[in-house]
Order: sequence, then structure tokens, then C-alpha cells
Amino acid sequence: MARQPHQERTFVMFKPDTVQRSLMGDIIRRFEATGLKCVAMKMFMADEKRIFAHYNKNDEWFLKKGTGIVENLQAQGLPVTKEPIEYGKDIIRANAKFMMSAPVVAMVWEGNQAMAVIKKLVGSTEPATSDVGTVRGDYTVDSYSHAAVEDRAVRNLIHCTDPADGASEAEREINIWIDESEIMNYVSAQERVMYDVNFDGIKE
Repeated sequence: MARQPHQERTFVMFKPDTVQRSLMGDIIRRFEATGLKCVAMKMFMADEKRIFAHYNKNDEWFLKKGTGIVENLQAQGLPVTKEPIEYGKDIIRANAKFMMSAPVVAMVWEGNQAMAVIKKLVGSTEPATSDVGTVRGDYTVDSYSHAAVEDRAVRNLIHCTDPADGASEAEREINIWIDESEIMNYVSAQERVMYDVNFDGIKE
């Protein structure tokens, strides 16, 4: 049964703070309520090699993020002890340490504009500035500046593919964490109502 044209894939990972705070069910409910369907899910301990492959950042990204951290430190009257690019690299180092601290849950979600829908539900990367009604805006208040002062990863609950990076990025992230054989191909009852597709995957 082939995937329908409307069934765009996106990658989602619940970070250790979601798992440890028992928020998985509430967040999954939000995703399912839109009509998206989960086609793969597994819990495991992440490893450093795949974490670094996943984030796949370059020096330009490190410098941009590090410059923001330096500006935050300066605004708070706190000392700046390293070059901006090193602060940027510390984000991935801290993320790796945090992501290996407890189980994570990797998922693949499908549906019409799945990447944009999930991103809208999750909210902006920094919880403190995420809109009310988003997962990050409702469930946590952490910030980049607070995380930088404590020299740790920001606790923002979830990773999801950025729709600006496109379907190829979603597939790249999926391939790091989930084998194609682990992705289920089925038609949900919601799809029958929303897209007039029968259980054989054929449009009625």
C-alpha cells in the first residue's frame, strides 16, 4: 500500500525531560487531535555518535548561536569567558550530555503538511518565548540565557523537523534513528473521514 500524496512525513523526538515528566501522552494527544497519524515509535537510550550526526551543525550556526549567548550574558552583567563560536559548540555538547541522561522516544508522523503542523503545535525553540497554547509554551518556561548561565542544554521537551528545511531533512533525521522497516503503512479512520481514503489506501 503506497503512501498517499497528502501524507508528508516528519520526525519527532521526545527528549528526556518529556519522558521524565510523564508528558508523552498529553503531547501525543495534541498531535493525534489534528488528524496526523503516528507510523513509528520507539523508546531507547540515545548514543553520542547519532546525536552529533542528527544535529549536523556547521561553524556558521555555532557562531550565530554563540553570539546570541554572549549578548545575553553581557545583558545580565555576567562574564564572557570564551569565544562566541565555543559557546555555540557548547550547545551541541550540552545537548548530547542531556539527551543521553534518560530514555528518549523517536517517532514518525504522517499527514497533510505534517512538518508545519507539528512545528506549530510544538512552538518556537526557546520555551520562554513560545506562544501560549503550544507544547513548549504550556509545559515549560526555560530559556537560552538560563541554560547558558547553568551551562546545560535548554529543556524544551521535543525535537521536531523544521519545515523550512524541507522533506529531505525529515527523511535524513528519520534515517538516523528509525529503520524503514519499523515504519508502519496503514490507513486510519481519521484519514477515511478527512481524505476519503478507504482502508486499502485507495481514494473513494
